[in-house]
Amino acid sequence: MTVYRVLIVEDHPFQSRLLAALFESMGGFVVDVAWDGASALQRLAAAPVDLLLTDLMMPHMDGIQLIQALARVPCPPALALMSAASRRMLTGAGQVAKNLGLNVVGLLPKPLGERNLVELRESLDERAEQARAFRTRPTGCRAASTLARALGNGEIQAWFQPKKALHDGGIVGAEALVRWVHPTEGLLMPRDFLGDIERAELEVQLLTRMLAQTLTAQAQWARIGHPLPVSINLPTHLLDHDGLIERLLAQVRLSQAEPRHITFELTETSTTQHSSNYYAGACRLRMMGFGLAQDDFGKGYSSYFNLVSTPFTELKIDRSLIHGCADDTQQASAVLSIVELGRELNMVTVAEGVETCAELDVLRRMQCDHVQGFIVSPAITADEIVTLISVERPRSVLL
Repeated sequence: MTVYRVLIVEDHPFQSRLLAALFESMGGFVVDVAWDGASALQRLAAAPVDLLLTDLMMPHMDGIQLIQALARVPCPPALALMSAASRRMLTGAGQVAKNLGLNVVGLLPKPLGERNLVELRESLDERAEQARAFRTRPTGCRAASTLARALGNGEIQAWFQPKKALHDGGIVGAEALVRWVHPTEGLLMPRDFLGDIERAELEVQLLTRMLAQTLTAQAQWARIGHPLPVSINLPTHLLDHDGLIERLLAQVRLSQAEPRHITFELTETSTTQHSSNYYAGACRLRMMGFGLAQDDFGKGYSSYFNLVSTPFTELKIDRSLIHGCADDTQQASAVLSIVELGRELNMVTVAEGVETCAELDVLRRMQCDHVQGFIVSPAITADEIVTLISVERPRSVLL
Protein backbone atom coordinates (compact mmCIF):
# COMPACT_ATOMS: atom_id res chain seq x y z
CA MET A 1 0.00 0.00 0.00
CA THR A 2 1.28 3.44 -0.91
CA VAL A 3 1.63 5.79 2.06
CA TYR A 4 0.47 9.34 1.32
CA ARG A 5 1.53 12.46 3.19
CA VAL A 6 -1.46 14.61 4.09
CA LEU A 7 -1.55 18.18 5.39
CA ILE A 8 -4.85 19.17 7.04
CA VAL A 9 -5.56 22.89 7.23
CA GLU A 10 -8.28 23.42 9.84
CA ASP A 11 -8.47 26.24 12.40
CA HIS A 12 -10.83 24.44 14.79
CA PRO A 13 -8.71 22.34 17.24
CA PHE A 14 -11.30 19.63 17.84
CA GLN A 15 -12.09 19.23 14.12
CA SER A 16 -8.41 19.03 13.18
CA ARG A 17 -7.71 16.35 15.82
CA LEU A 18 -10.77 14.39 14.73
CA LEU A 19 -9.72 14.50 11.06
CA ALA A 20 -6.15 13.50 11.87
CA ALA A 21 -7.40 10.54 13.92
CA LEU A 22 -9.73 9.48 11.10
CA PHE A 23 -6.90 9.49 8.54
CA GLU A 24 -4.55 7.60 10.85
CA SER A 25 -7.20 4.97 11.65
CA MET A 26 -7.58 4.28 7.93
CA GLY A 27 -3.90 3.47 7.51
CA GLY A 28 -1.71 4.46 4.59
CA PHE A 29 -1.55 8.15 5.55
CA VAL A 30 1.06 10.23 7.37
CA VAL A 31 -0.76 13.27 8.72
CA ASP A 32 0.34 16.78 9.64
CA VAL A 33 -1.90 19.65 10.76
CA ALA A 34 -1.73 23.40 10.16
CA TRP A 35 -4.00 25.92 11.86
CA ASP A 36 -4.16 28.47 9.03
CA GLY A 37 -3.13 29.12 5.44
CA ALA A 38 0.13 30.88 6.25
CA SER A 39 1.28 27.97 8.43
CA ALA A 40 0.30 25.52 5.68
CA LEU A 41 2.47 27.34 3.13
CA GLN A 42 5.40 27.25 5.57
CA ARG A 43 4.96 23.48 6.02
CA LEU A 44 4.86 22.98 2.25
CA ALA A 45 8.06 24.98 1.83
CA ALA A 46 9.76 22.75 4.39
CA ALA A 47 8.51 19.39 3.09
CA PRO A 48 6.23 18.48 0.16
CA VAL A 49 2.99 16.55 0.71
CA ASP A 50 0.78 14.46 -1.54
CA LEU A 51 -2.55 15.91 -0.43
CA LEU A 52 -3.59 19.22 1.08
CA LEU A 53 -7.05 19.13 2.67
CA THR A 54 -8.28 22.58 3.63
CA ASP A 55 -11.35 24.19 5.09
CA LEU A 56 -12.70 27.26 3.27
CA MET A 57 -13.80 29.32 6.27
CA MET A 58 -10.65 30.31 8.16
CA PRO A 59 -9.42 33.54 9.75
CA HIS A 60 -6.56 35.66 8.38
CA MET A 61 -6.04 33.67 5.15
CA ASP A 62 -9.22 31.94 4.02
CA GLY A 63 -9.37 28.83 1.86
CA ILE A 64 -9.74 30.77 -1.40
CA GLN A 65 -6.64 32.84 -0.66
CA LEU A 66 -4.78 29.64 0.20
CA ILE A 67 -5.81 28.15 -3.15
CA GLN A 68 -4.48 31.20 -4.97
CA ALA A 69 -1.20 31.02 -3.07
CA LEU A 70 -0.95 27.26 -3.64
CA ALA A 71 -1.05 27.80 -7.40
CA ARG A 72 2.27 29.66 -7.08
CA VAL A 73 3.96 26.79 -5.24
CA PRO A 74 6.32 24.65 -7.39
CA CYS A 75 4.82 21.19 -7.87
CA PRO A 76 1.71 21.77 -5.73
CA PRO A 77 0.05 18.76 -4.07
CA ALA A 78 -3.37 17.37 -4.88
CA LEU A 79 -6.07 19.49 -3.28
CA ALA A 80 -9.26 18.58 -1.45
CA LEU A 81 -11.68 21.22 -0.15
CA MET A 82 -14.07 20.85 2.76
CA SER A 83 -16.71 23.17 4.14
CA ALA A 84 -19.97 23.36 6.02
CA ALA A 85 -21.04 26.03 3.53
CA SER A 86 -23.31 25.34 0.57
CA ARG A 87 -22.46 22.94 -2.20
CA ARG A 88 -22.36 25.89 -4.58
CA MET A 89 -19.66 27.49 -2.46
CA LEU A 90 -17.57 24.30 -2.63
CA THR A 91 -18.12 24.01 -6.38
CA GLY A 92 -17.14 27.63 -6.93
CA ALA A 93 -13.99 27.22 -4.85
CA GLY A 94 -13.18 24.08 -6.82
CA GLN A 95 -13.48 26.05 -10.06
CA VAL A 96 -11.02 28.62 -8.71
CA ALA A 97 -8.51 25.84 -8.10
CA LYS A 98 -9.08 24.04 -11.40
CA ASN A 99 -8.79 27.26 -13.40
CA LEU A 100 -5.46 27.89 -11.68
CA GLY A 101 -4.25 24.47 -12.83
CA LEU A 102 -4.51 22.66 -9.48
CA ASN A 103 -5.54 19.03 -9.27
CA VAL A 104 -8.77 18.94 -7.24
CA VAL A 105 -9.48 15.44 -5.92
CA GLY A 106 -12.38 16.18 -3.59
CA LEU A 107 -15.14 18.67 -2.73
CA LEU A 108 -16.33 17.45 0.66
CA PRO A 109 -19.17 18.63 2.91
CA LYS A 110 -18.36 18.67 6.62
CA PRO A 111 -18.30 16.58 8.69
CA LEU A 112 -16.12 14.11 6.78
CA GLY A 113 -16.59 10.38 7.14
CA GLU A 114 -14.65 7.23 6.36
CA ARG A 115 -16.18 6.98 2.88
CA ASN A 116 -14.79 10.41 1.99
CA LEU A 117 -11.30 9.23 2.88
CA VAL A 118 -11.67 6.07 0.81
CA GLU A 119 -12.60 8.21 -2.20
CA LEU A 120 -9.64 10.50 -1.58
CA ARG A 121 -7.29 7.51 -1.50
CA GLU A 122 -8.75 6.21 -4.78
CA SER A 123 -8.18 9.61 -6.39
CA LEU A 124 -4.60 9.74 -5.10
CA ASP A 125 -3.95 6.22 -6.40
CA GLU A 126 -5.26 7.23 -9.83
CA ARG A 127 -3.11 10.37 -9.82
CA ALA A 128 -0.02 8.35 -8.90
CA GLU A 129 -0.72 5.87 -11.70
CA GLN A 130 -1.06 8.68 -14.23
CA ALA A 131 2.22 10.17 -13.03
CA ARG A 132 3.98 6.82 -13.45
CA ALA A 133 2.58 6.46 -16.97
CA PHE A 134 3.79 9.95 -17.84
CA ARG A 135 7.30 9.26 -16.53
CA THR A 136 7.58 6.07 -18.61
CA ARG A 137 6.35 7.74 -21.80
CA PRO A 138 9.04 7.77 -24.50
CA THR A 139 10.43 11.21 -25.22
CA GLY A 140 10.01 12.84 -28.60
CA CYS A 141 6.89 10.86 -29.55
CA ARG A 142 4.73 13.97 -29.83
CA ALA A 143 6.61 15.59 -32.69
CA ALA A 144 4.43 16.92 -35.51
CA SER A 145 5.87 14.35 -37.92
CA THR A 146 4.99 11.53 -35.50
CA LEU A 147 1.45 12.83 -35.05
CA ALA A 148 0.96 13.21 -38.81
CA ARG A 149 2.23 9.67 -39.36
CA ALA A 150 -0.12 8.33 -36.66
CA LEU A 151 -3.04 10.10 -38.33
CA GLY A 152 -2.06 8.68 -41.70
CA ASN A 153 -1.45 5.07 -40.70
CA GLY A 154 -4.60 4.59 -38.63
CA GLU A 155 -3.08 4.61 -35.13
CA ILE A 156 -5.25 7.61 -34.21
CA GLN A 157 -8.78 6.28 -34.43
CA ALA A 158 -12.43 7.13 -33.95
CA TRP A 159 -14.01 5.10 -31.16
CA PHE A 160 -17.70 5.40 -30.43
CA GLN A 161 -19.63 5.99 -27.22
CA PRO A 162 -23.26 4.89 -27.60
CA LYS A 163 -26.19 7.14 -26.74
CA LYS A 164 -29.38 5.64 -25.35
CA ALA A 165 -32.92 6.97 -25.31
CA LEU A 166 -34.21 7.25 -21.77
CA HIS A 167 -37.81 6.44 -22.54
CA ASP A 168 -37.13 2.96 -23.96
CA GLY A 169 -33.41 2.23 -23.51
CA GLY A 170 -32.76 1.88 -27.24
CA ILE A 171 -29.40 2.83 -28.76
CA VAL A 172 -30.11 5.93 -30.82
CA GLY A 173 -26.66 7.05 -31.87
CA ALA A 174 -23.06 7.48 -30.82
CA GLU A 175 -20.38 10.10 -30.32
CA ALA A 176 -17.05 9.66 -32.09
CA LEU A 177 -14.20 10.06 -29.58
CA VAL A 178 -10.55 10.03 -30.56
CA ARG A 179 -8.15 7.38 -29.28
CA TRP A 180 -4.50 6.71 -30.14
CA VAL A 181 -3.61 3.02 -30.32
CA HIS A 182 0.09 3.63 -29.84
CA PRO A 183 2.48 0.83 -30.89
CA THR A 184 4.54 1.05 -27.69
CA GLU A 185 2.47 3.02 -25.16
CA GLY A 186 -0.83 1.23 -25.68
CA LEU A 187 -4.17 3.01 -25.69
CA LEU A 188 -3.81 6.78 -25.19
CA MET A 189 -6.68 9.04 -24.22
CA PRO A 190 -7.30 12.50 -25.73
CA ARG A 191 -5.65 14.31 -22.82
CA ASP A 192 -2.39 12.56 -23.75
CA PHE A 193 -2.07 14.04 -27.24
CA LEU A 194 -4.81 16.50 -28.24
CA GLY A 195 -2.76 19.46 -27.03
CA ASP A 196 0.10 18.32 -29.25
CA ILE A 197 -2.29 17.95 -32.20
CA GLU A 198 -3.42 21.55 -31.72
CA ARG A 199 0.12 22.89 -31.37
CA ALA A 200 1.17 21.02 -34.52
CA GLU A 201 -1.79 22.62 -36.38
CA LEU A 202 -3.15 19.21 -37.33
CA GLU A 203 -6.71 19.73 -36.08
CA VAL A 204 -8.27 19.86 -39.55
CA GLN A 205 -6.51 16.62 -40.46
CA LEU A 206 -7.81 15.05 -37.25
CA LEU A 207 -11.35 16.24 -37.96
CA THR A 208 -11.39 14.84 -41.49
CA ARG A 209 -9.85 11.57 -40.26
CA MET A 210 -12.54 11.25 -37.61
CA LEU A 211 -15.22 11.95 -40.23
CA ALA A 212 -13.75 9.38 -42.64
CA GLN A 213 -13.66 6.64 -40.00
CA THR A 214 -17.16 7.56 -38.84
CA LEU A 215 -18.54 7.25 -42.37
CA THR A 216 -16.87 3.83 -42.75
CA ALA A 217 -18.35 2.68 -39.44
CA GLN A 218 -21.82 3.94 -40.33
CA ALA A 219 -21.71 2.02 -43.61
CA GLN A 220 -20.71 -1.12 -41.66
CA TRP A 221 -23.61 -0.70 -39.23
CA ALA A 222 -26.07 -0.01 -42.04
CA ARG A 223 -25.09 -3.25 -43.78
CA ILE A 224 -26.29 -5.24 -40.76
CA GLY A 225 -29.54 -3.29 -40.66
CA HIS A 226 -28.80 -0.85 -37.83
CA PRO A 227 -27.90 2.60 -39.17
CA LEU A 228 -26.90 5.04 -36.45
CA PRO A 229 -26.24 8.78 -36.48
CA VAL A 230 -22.90 9.92 -35.07
CA SER A 231 -21.76 13.20 -33.57
CA ILE A 232 -18.21 14.50 -34.00
CA ASN A 233 -16.44 17.23 -32.05
CA LEU A 234 -15.62 20.32 -34.08
CA PRO A 235 -13.34 22.86 -32.33
CA THR A 236 -15.18 26.13 -32.86
CA HIS A 237 -12.12 28.07 -34.03
CA LEU A 238 -11.88 25.80 -37.08
CA LEU A 239 -14.87 27.68 -38.48
CA ASP A 240 -12.31 30.39 -39.33
CA HIS A 241 -10.87 28.06 -42.01
CA ASP A 242 -12.01 28.98 -45.51
CA GLY A 243 -13.44 26.03 -47.39
CA LEU A 244 -13.67 23.71 -44.38
CA ILE A 245 -17.43 23.25 -44.55
CA GLU A 246 -17.34 22.53 -48.29
CA ARG A 247 -14.59 19.98 -47.65
CA LEU A 248 -16.68 18.22 -45.00
CA LEU A 249 -19.71 18.11 -47.28
CA ALA A 250 -17.66 16.78 -50.19
CA GLN A 251 -16.24 14.06 -47.97
CA VAL A 252 -19.73 12.92 -46.98
CA ARG A 253 -21.03 13.05 -50.54
CA LEU A 254 -18.04 11.06 -51.81
CA SER A 255 -18.96 8.30 -49.36
CA GLN A 256 -22.55 8.40 -50.69
CA ALA A 257 -23.72 9.24 -47.19
CA GLU A 258 -26.21 11.82 -45.94
CA PRO A 259 -25.20 14.93 -43.97
CA ARG A 260 -28.25 14.47 -41.72
CA HIS A 261 -26.61 11.38 -40.26
CA ILE A 262 -23.68 13.47 -38.94
CA THR A 263 -23.93 16.01 -36.12
CA PHE A 264 -21.04 18.34 -35.43
CA GLU A 265 -20.60 19.30 -31.77
CA LEU A 266 -19.23 22.83 -31.36
CA THR A 267 -16.79 22.74 -28.47
CA GLU A 268 -16.27 25.56 -25.99
CA THR A 269 -12.51 25.30 -25.67
CA SER A 270 -12.06 27.95 -28.37
CA THR A 271 -13.93 30.48 -30.46
CA THR A 272 -13.58 32.11 -33.86
CA GLN A 273 -11.55 35.25 -34.41
CA HIS A 274 -14.68 37.00 -35.65
CA SER A 275 -18.16 36.24 -34.36
CA SER A 276 -19.46 36.42 -37.93
CA ASN A 277 -17.39 33.32 -38.79
CA TYR A 278 -19.04 31.44 -35.93
CA TYR A 279 -22.59 32.26 -37.04
CA ALA A 280 -21.80 31.83 -40.74
CA GLY A 281 -20.23 28.43 -40.13
CA ALA A 282 -23.03 27.22 -37.88
CA CYS A 283 -25.75 28.34 -40.28
CA ARG A 284 -24.03 26.85 -43.33
CA LEU A 285 -23.52 23.49 -41.62
CA ARG A 286 -27.25 23.36 -40.93
CA MET A 287 -28.15 24.57 -44.42
CA MET A 288 -26.12 21.70 -45.84
CA GLY A 289 -28.11 19.25 -43.72
CA PHE A 290 -25.69 18.46 -40.89
CA GLY A 291 -26.93 18.30 -37.31
CA LEU A 292 -25.43 20.82 -34.91
CA ALA A 293 -24.94 20.37 -31.16
CA GLN A 294 -24.01 22.76 -28.39
CA ASP A 295 -21.44 20.70 -26.52
CA ASP A 296 -20.76 20.83 -22.77
CA PHE A 297 -23.58 23.26 -22.00
CA GLY A 298 -23.29 24.48 -18.42
CA LYS A 299 -19.52 24.12 -18.22
CA GLY A 300 -17.99 27.04 -20.05
CA TYR A 301 -19.15 30.32 -21.47
CA SER A 302 -22.21 29.31 -23.47
CA SER A 303 -24.76 32.09 -23.34
CA TYR A 304 -28.49 31.86 -23.73
CA PHE A 305 -28.18 34.28 -26.64
CA ASN A 306 -25.83 31.92 -28.47
CA LEU A 307 -28.22 29.08 -27.79
CA VAL A 308 -31.26 30.84 -29.27
CA SER A 309 -29.39 32.52 -32.13
CA THR A 310 -27.51 29.45 -33.38
CA PRO A 311 -29.43 26.74 -35.28
CA PHE A 312 -28.59 23.92 -32.89
CA THR A 313 -30.48 20.65 -33.13
CA GLU A 314 -29.01 19.11 -29.99
CA LEU A 315 -28.14 20.36 -26.51
CA LYS A 316 -25.54 18.38 -24.57
CA ILE A 317 -25.53 18.92 -20.80
CA ASP A 318 -22.01 18.85 -19.39
CA ARG A 319 -20.97 16.02 -17.07
CA SER A 320 -20.01 18.53 -14.36
CA LEU A 321 -23.72 19.26 -13.86
CA ILE A 322 -24.81 15.64 -14.17
CA HIS A 323 -22.32 14.21 -11.67
CA GLY A 324 -23.92 14.47 -8.25
CA CYS A 325 -27.30 15.79 -9.44
CA ALA A 326 -29.06 12.93 -7.65
CA ASP A 327 -27.74 14.18 -4.29
CA ASP A 328 -27.91 17.95 -4.82
CA THR A 329 -31.35 19.50 -5.29
CA GLN A 330 -29.94 22.81 -6.49
CA GLN A 331 -27.81 21.09 -9.09
CA ALA A 332 -30.78 18.97 -10.14
CA SER A 333 -32.85 22.14 -10.55
CA ALA A 334 -30.20 23.56 -12.88
CA VAL A 335 -30.23 20.38 -14.98
CA LEU A 336 -34.04 20.42 -15.12
CA SER A 337 -34.05 24.02 -16.33
CA ILE A 338 -31.65 23.12 -19.15
CA VAL A 339 -33.74 20.10 -20.16
CA GLU A 340 -36.88 22.23 -20.23
CA LEU A 341 -35.09 24.96 -22.19
CA GLY A 342 -33.91 22.44 -24.76
CA ARG A 343 -37.44 21.09 -25.09
CA GLU A 344 -38.85 24.60 -25.61
CA LEU A 345 -36.24 25.23 -28.31
CA ASN A 346 -37.03 21.91 -30.06
CA MET A 347 -33.59 20.49 -29.37
CA VAL A 348 -32.73 16.93 -28.43
CA THR A 349 -31.28 17.00 -24.90
CA VAL A 350 -28.35 14.70 -24.13
CA ALA A 351 -26.87 14.20 -20.66
CA GLU A 352 -23.12 13.50 -20.78
CA GLY A 353 -21.06 11.53 -18.29
CA VAL A 354 -23.89 9.61 -16.62
CA GLU A 355 -22.37 7.14 -14.18
CA THR A 356 -25.00 5.99 -11.66
CA CYS A 357 -28.50 4.53 -11.62
CA ALA A 358 -29.54 7.40 -9.35
CA GLU A 359 -28.50 9.92 -12.01
CA LEU A 360 -30.39 7.92 -14.63
CA ASP A 361 -33.54 7.98 -12.50
CA VAL A 362 -33.30 11.75 -12.01
CA LEU A 363 -32.81 12.35 -15.74
CA ARG A 364 -35.67 10.01 -16.61
CA ARG A 365 -38.02 11.93 -14.33
CA MET A 366 -36.89 15.15 -16.00
CA GLN A 367 -37.71 13.61 -19.40
CA CYS A 368 -34.22 14.19 -20.74
CA ASP A 369 -34.10 12.60 -24.20
CA HIS A 370 -30.77 10.77 -24.41
CA VAL A 371 -27.88 9.80 -22.13
CA GLN A 372 -24.30 8.73 -22.62
CA GLY A 373 -21.65 7.77 -20.11
CA PHE A 374 -19.94 4.81 -18.49
CA ILE A 375 -23.21 3.43 -17.12
CA VAL A 376 -24.26 2.93 -20.75
CA SER A 377 -20.88 2.12 -22.27
CA PRO A 378 -17.40 3.60 -22.58
CA ALA A 379 -16.13 4.49 -26.03
CA ILE A 380 -15.59 1.29 -28.00
CA THR A 381 -14.45 0.35 -31.50
CA ALA A 382 -16.75 0.22 -34.50
CA ASP A 383 -16.60 -3.60 -34.44
CA GLU A 384 -17.56 -3.66 -30.77
CA ILE A 385 -20.53 -1.44 -31.58
CA VAL A 386 -21.70 -4.18 -33.96
CA THR A 387 -21.65 -6.68 -31.08
CA LEU A 388 -23.43 -4.26 -28.78
CA ILE A 389 -26.21 -3.33 -31.17
CA SER A 390 -26.82 -6.96 -32.09
CA VAL A 391 -27.66 -7.55 -28.42
CA GLU A 392 -29.36 -4.23 -27.67
CA ARG A 393 -31.46 -4.04 -30.85
CA PRO A 394 -31.25 -0.28 -31.29
CA ARG A 395 -34.19 1.75 -32.46
CA SER A 396 -33.44 3.23 -35.88
CA VAL A 397 -33.58 7.00 -35.88
CA LEU A 398 -32.44 7.55 -39.45
CA LEU A 399 -35.60 6.38 -41.17
